[in-house]
Amino acid sequence: MGGPFSRKQQTFSLAEKVGLLSFVTAGLLCIFDLRMAVIPLAIYLAICLVAPFLPAFSFFLPIISRGNSGKKAVAISFDDGPDPLTTPALLNLLSSHNIKATFFVVGKKAAEHPELIRQIISQGHSIGNHTYSHDNFIMLKSSSTLLKEIEYTQDILKGLGVIPLAFRPPVGITNPRLRNVLLKLGMYNVNFSCRAMDCGNRFVLRLSSKILKSVRPGDIIVLHDMRPKKELFSYWLNEIETIFSVLEAKGFSVLPLSDLIEKPVSIRK
Repeated sequence: MGGPFSRKQQTFSLAEKVGLLSFVTAGLLCIFDLRMAVIPLAIYLAICLVAPFLPAFSFFLPIISRGNSGKKAVAISFDDGPDPLTTPALLNLLSSHNIKATFFVVGKKAAEHPELIRQIISQGHSIGNHTYSHDNFIMLKSSSTLLKEIEYTQDILKGLGVIPLAFRPPVGITNPRLRNVLLKLGMYNVNFSCRAMDCGNRFVLRLSSKILKSVRPGDIIVLHDMRPKKELFSYWLNEIETIFSVLEAKGFSVLPLSDLIEKPVSIRK
């Protein structure tokens, strides 16, 4: 399975370039002091350990985390759905504010609730791939497992009338294997630059203030399409409403993600 991005010429990743530089530097330092050769290698190893957890750091592969429009604009994205309680409520809210969002959906949930995927598409929103099972440890597993998780979700969504081009890994965590998997599938990685650390709507208190305090032009905002605790559902929905209203009041345009990053996010069949 391939896509419009699979034909692009592969280039060296930043990780490969830094790795090569580290080994060359270590080799040169060996001439003067063998002990000093350890320093660039240790620095490289430290970067490799930290890089997966930095959602905006294009170390192992290109990562889009902000927009290119040059306007006072942001894009809204929702992860982890669809859900029969939260998704319809979000769609109504988005419609009332005339906002087009991107839903990075979990394949298993999409298969369980195909009517929600069709509803998202019919209302003009875009769909991204967020793996089949949303395994938070997927990046510790093999390339074949990662490929199956993404490809299976692609197949499910294709059957529902949409082909995602944008992929977002669970929690925004990447690894060196993801680059070749996405190239094979003709996809690209989209993360985010503004979040409330709500842990999938487990912590929704002050959700709006956390987002609005840190939002900047060009941000890709990540929220979640998962149901919070029953007693907090109305509060959570009001927080989302507040985010939309205050963004508008502050003069932010809320653009479709494809407009903000100037790339198609999904293709309708």
